[in-house]
Amino acid sequence: MNLFIKLLLNAIAVFVLAEILNGVSIDNYTTSLIVVIVLSLLNILVKPILIILTLPVTLLTLGLFLFIINALIVLIADRLIDGFAVDGIWSALLFSILLCVLQSLLHSFVKTDKK
Repeated sequence: MNLFIKLLLNAIAVFVLAEILNGVSIDNYTTSLIVVIVLSLLNILVKPILIILTLPVTLLTLGLFLFIINALIVLIADRLIDGFAVDGIWSALLFSILLCVLQSLLHSFVKTDKK
C-alpha cells in the first residue's frame, strides 16, 4: 500500500512540474503515472550501468556528473513515452533536480510502517 501511495505522489509531482516548467510537457495524469513507472524502471536497470561506465568522470567532478546521468534518464524516458516531452538536456536537468526535491518533500509526509 505504501508503494502505491508513493507512486501516486510521484505522479502528482511529475504532473505539477510539467505544468510549471516550460521545457517539459505531459498529456494527462495517466501519462504522468506511466512516466513515474518508466523512470523507476530506468533508475533500477539503466542508471547503475551508466554510473559504472562514467565512474572516472563522476569521481573527477566529485559526484556532480550524477546530475547529468539523471537528466539522461529523463531524456530516455522522453524517447520511450508518447505524451511526455522534454525539450533538451537543460530542461531534463532542471526537471530531474526539482523532481528529486519535490519527491523528498512529498515522501516526508508519508508515514512508514516499522514492524
